[in-house]
Amino acid sequence: MSDARLRVGVLGCAGFARRRMLPAMVAAPGAEVVAVASRDAAKAVETARTYGCRPVTGYAELLALEEVEAVYVPLPAALHAPWVAAALRAGKHVLAEKPLTTDLARTAELLALARELGLVLMENVMFVHHGQHEAVRKALAEGAIGELRAMHAAFAIPRLQDTDIRYDPGLGGGALWDVGVYPVRAALHFLGPELRVAGAVLTQGEGRRVDTSGAAVLHTPEGVTAQLTFGLDHPYVARYELWGTEGRLSVERAYTPPADFEPQVRLCRADGDQELPVAPDDQVANTLAAFVRAARDAQGGGEAPDGRATVLRQAELLHDIREAARLAASDLGVRREDGER
Repeated sequence: MSDARLRVGVLGCAGFARRRMLPAMVAAPGAEVVAVASRDAAKAVETARTYGCRPVTGYAELLALEEVEAVYVPLPAALHAPWVAAALRAGKHVLAEKPLTTDLARTAELLALARELGLVLMENVMFVHHGQHEAVRKALAEGAIGELRAMHAAFAIPRLQDTDIRYDPGLGGGALWDVGVYPVRAALHFLGPELRVAGAVLTQGEGRRVDTSGAAVLHTPEGVTAQLTFGLDHPYVARYELWGTEGRLSVERAYTPPADFEPQVRLCRADGDQELPVAPDDQVANTLAAFVRAARDAQGGGEAPDGRATVLRQAELLHDIREAARLAASDLGVRREDGER
């Protein structure tokens, strides 16, 4: 693997990219931000000046730069598919914000294209790179709560401004895509790829054109269940809990903890409760380091450990949740009509 820093270009100047990802990329020892693109020339210049890189007007123009080896895509979800495909065809490794796309078939196509071209395509689900979840896995493996029976996971945030893109269906908005992906990925992380969707509900708040809250029930072939809740119109909740035959494991601030946050992993058993010792961790830096390693391994001819199977299974579950919610809504409508007769 080369010791040279991975030269990264950024497609777009989204607020999250400027707040979290660009500062982390600049600080990352294995990466170098060489260019940032925007359709707005002034915004590109302003952002590039802040991070000491080259401003580019237009996403295609950035992809044409030979010095760019990889790109980060923080665009709205509905724009991921065309620009991720364009980046791969331009020979760039890609780190794309979640969800990779809002369409299962397109996600599968992009993952297949990346494999065909020998490039890394990584979805930016950062929480799985935080050490607190490995501590939970270790406790489970050691039998700390006995045999696993159920999981409860939730991620919800307060109401956003009416103009927020997460309320725009044309840009891939909605609670399932924005926050629902986190508890779905957490369930996949702990319960494995054989999870299936038993049922789901998606609800649109008054005056909204996208789902603003939802819930789903998943299960493994062995009958371990996962109850997931998510929303864009709630008090802030970001936690999960695992129930076993002999106790519970719970994690607070499970999905977006800052680097200096003291993790709160609690083990509750009949003989008492305790906090598991987990040090603060920087999941953003860890994610970037994983992306750089994967890209360098791929360039060296190795198989990049970028989790294609996990990304695809997550996309399948998200698709199945939406379909289950559609069927539930259709059934409710039929029963209401029958009740009116």
